[in-house]
Parts: sequence; structure tokens; C-alpha cells
Amino acid sequence: MKILMVLTSHDQLGDTGHKTGFWLEEFAAPYFVFKDAGAEITLASPKGGQPPIDPSSDGDDAQTDDTRRFKGDKDAQQQLASTITLADVTEDGFDAIFYPGGHGPLWDLAEDADSRRLIEAFAAADRPVGAVCHAPAVFRHTQGGDGKPLVSGRRVTGFTNSEEEAVDLTNVVPFLVEDMLKANGGQFERGDDWADFVLRDGKLVTGQNPASSASAAKELLALLG
Repeated sequence: MKILMVLTSHDQLGDTGHKTGFWLEEFAAPYFVFKDAGAEITLASPKGGQPPIDPSSDGDDAQTDDTRRFKGDKDAQQQLASTITLADVTEDGFDAIFYPGGHGPLWDLAEDADSRRLIEAFAAADRPVGAVCHAPAVFRHTQGGDGKPLVSGRRVTGFTNSEEEAVDLTNVVPFLVEDMLKANGGQFERGDDWADFVLRDGKLVTGQNPASSASAAKELLALLG
């Protein structure tokens, strides 16, 4: 079982002067779900190397069992520090692709041609595609074999407008994940703010927020069972 995880390389939170990146829990929780299931994990990012961790996800108040486990796992840290460059990756040999969120993907992965190429290839091969929280941003330009948006007519979720409003970034982000998914024809559904909520439609798995990270990974694994 080989799983490709794709992380953002973008570290600027718009023009606020603050840093962003990927959300640590949204990487760590799925990483260990996959690892504990015996999967071989490959990490990639647009620029390669160490992807930026959102500082807000690394504070004391944001720690979880999975982030603490990550901080004690030298092998995992080394793997994260040496992600391969996304342009060098093909879908060959991978069974599934998964995107952790954080605000970074809104700027780079949402517009990245290599990310789009990979997602469309996995979808065309009927292999699982997963994304959690802000990572469904990667479906902004992806298309299915019918030329329609990949999410068109499918049940999807992601970081909600109300959650974005709660963190005071509605006017900072380049677009709102919920609005974009709806505009692309997705049948957007949601749970309560900050509650674990995951949808699976065919081989497409989406999670709403950080609390949904492990559940989204488990849904992806179930498709590989």
C-alpha cells in the first residue's frame, strides 16, 4: 500500500505579514493512521524540502497526541524535511493521494498544475483522492473525464465559511473553500463548526476541519481495504 501525501510550500498569509503553511495536526494524524496501517508514505510539495508549518498549529494549545508523537519521531521529522518536488512525481505506483490542509494550499496547491495533473490522473484511474480542511482548495481547477469540475455533483465538505469567519481570515484568503466547492457544482455538506465531519463519495474523501484529519485518513484507507 503506497500513499502519496502532498503538502503546501506557501508560507505567507496574504499580505498580513504573518506566516502560514500546513496545519501540523492535519499532517500528523493522517501520517500515523497510514503508517500504523503499514502503508509506505511518500511526501511531496511544490518546492520540495521542508514544507512550512503554520506557527498557529505548533503552539501549546494546538498540540494533540499525534503532533506530540510526531515531535518524538525522528524518522517522521526527517521525512517531512526532505519532501520530493511535486513536478517530479507521477501517479505510477501509488494507490492513493492525500492532501493535509492549512491555509497555504489556498495560494499554491489550488493553482498548481502538477497537483491538478496528479489528482486528475488518480481520479481517472479510480484511485482514492483525499483532502482535509483547507486542502479541498486543490479541487478548484481539477476536472473529471467529462470535462466538468471534479467535484461537480458529488458530496463534499471542507473548511466552512463560518469557521473561516471565526478565525478572522475571511477577508485575507484568496477564496473561501465552501464557496468554491459550491461554485464548482459540489454538493457541499457540513457538520458543526470544529466537529469531526467526513464525506466519502465514490473514491473522493473530504474532511471539514482539523478534527476530521484522522477520520478522513481512515476513510481513505477503507477504500484500499
